[in-house]
Amino acid sequence: MISSGKLKKMYLEFFQKNGHKVIANASLIPENDPTALFISAGMHPLVPYLLGQPHPSGKKLVNIQKCLRTNDIDEVGDNFHLSFFEMLGNWSLGDYFKEKSIRWSYEFLTSKEWLNIDKKRLYVTIFAGDEKVPSDTESARIWEELGFPKEKIFYLPREDNWWGPVGSTGPCGPDTEIFYDTGKEPCGSECNPGCSCGKFNEIWNNVFMEYNRTPDGEYELLEQKNVDTGMGVERTVAVLQGKDNVYEIETFLPIINRIKELAGIEEISENQTRNVRVICDHSRAATFLLAEGIVPLNVEQGYVLRRVIRGAIRHGKLMGIEEEFLSALSQIVIETYSEDYPHLKSNEDFIVTELRKEYKKFSNTLARGLNRFNRIVRNKNKIDSKDAFLLYQSFGFPIEITKELGLENGIFVDVDGFHEEFQKHQKVSRVSADKKFGSGLADTSKETVKLHTATHLLNEALRRVLGKEITQKGSNITQERLRFDFNFDRKLTDQEIKDVEKIVNEQIKEVLPVKRIETTLDEAIKMGSQAIFEQKYVEQVSVYSIGDFSVELCSGPHVENTGELGQFKIIKEEGISAGVRRIRAVLE
Repeated sequence: MISSGKLKKMYLEFFQKNGHKVIANASLIPENDPTALFISAGMHPLVPYLLGQPHPSGKKLVNIQKCLRTNDIDEVGDNFHLSFFEMLGNWSLGDYFKEKSIRWSYEFLTSKEWLNIDKKRLYVTIFAGDEKVPSDTESARIWEELGFPKEKIFYLPREDNWWGPVGSTGPCGPDTEIFYDTGKEPCGSECNPGCSCGKFNEIWNNVFMEYNRTPDGEYELLEQKNVDTGMGVERTVAVLQGKDNVYEIETFLPIINRIKELAGIEEISENQTRNVRVICDHSRAATFLLAEGIVPLNVEQGYVLRRVIRGAIRHGKLMGIEEEFLSALSQIVIETYSEDYPHLKSNEDFIVTELRKEYKKFSNTLARGLNRFNRIVRNKNKIDSKDAFLLYQSFGFPIEITKELGLENGIFVDVDGFHEEFQKHQKVSRVSADKKFGSGLADTSKETVKLHTATHLLNEALRRVLGKEITQKGSNITQERLRFDFNFDRKLTDQEIKDVEKIVNEQIKEVLPVKRIETTLDEAIKMGSQAIFEQKYVEQVSVYSIGDFSVELCSGPHVENTGELGQFKIIKEEGISAGVRRIRAVLE
């Protein structure tokens, strides 16, 4: 049987054999992308290199990337959707293109030396073309040359087989997707790959970035054509093990067995299946999010964390689990994944503590909230916008829980009205956060690049004012401001804030050059480079230095010199969890 661990090992070995270099698994928090809350695909951390910046490991890359897709949370509970998952990916940055990409994908999937999947069970889709871009006949030709019958090659429209750009302009292109026939009966005469009935399970996607969408909506060919591929670990393992859902693979079974023990059941009934799956997915997602230093909040990343924790708690209550249980499940997740992700183990105390705190906080209001929900619908058989906001504000119910309760009870919930109500009461609205819940190309606008460079100056200034033990715990940058999280156990004094601002602005006035070099990890450490060494880094890395002031491992992009930045000003400093502070700053 091919396990998750064996699949990951085989995948890396196959592409290393074909000239690819293994690159590091990036943080779930995007480094330079205000358009997204989380890394949702393997290509996401590689955006600067897809746009032309040389990668220190070369033009052919491979890795395993942890991902989180918030737009899939509502789908969790079916056979294959997960919010957190691992993605296998290989890339060509201007090296090979469609021919090798498709042939390698097919070889890895079907050859006896590798996965040995039955060729008869595979189907593919390609871009059908439209008035802007012609049909991807090249991919179709390659599949046919590999022996694929024409009747198993499906031409689908842009919404199915086209990637990007996420914004109005940028790199984009057609993709070809590989589907596995699960053997289920078709849902009708029009059933084909891409249908959501469950007969066809997508296991691999090859994106060919060969176009650039211009501001006037036209598509021009790119000079550097890239390949970006992705294959979900959990979905593929389910196929290889002959399972009809991802929750039966070996990484989930220990969690499910523990849920059964906690609920006092030997078998999971049909009515309990969704509850168990949601608890499995959400406990895993919460563990990985907490390991990144995120804490439950009512905005952005913290909102998503709070949502999955509270969703898991509510489904646990529906299973009859009355005790705090998420910390026990989290420890199983840590044990299962810590070999590949050692930062899980090193952050175990923090993870467990935060889960217990959030459980206590939510449990205290859950029963009262459910009583209020029942009273509301008993009187008017619906939840309007004000009721939904009351449940959120007074009882800590994310709108998704209220919506879910409505669906379970056949009750209408005014979700759009809730968002409008929310905007009236919150400076950072849930609606604006929703815009970040997908994936996107990193923002390389002039303003964002300036602010990203300023975070390097801020990081070093904090170390000089507060002590060398200061390390970055997270950051988020938009075109308007930077947000920087760091370890510190008290509120900064007014004088400390002034000192930090002064140091940063002194470096700006010095017009220090910003330089990038490629070097080995050992040399980068000798240079004093700052980085969070919780992952296994590859040998070659990118190092950015700002004069003699700051040295950090980073992928960019940055300004050419600090004179481009303007006046640095801290607008807010606050605590976000025990031992973690947050600074918001702007350039004026």
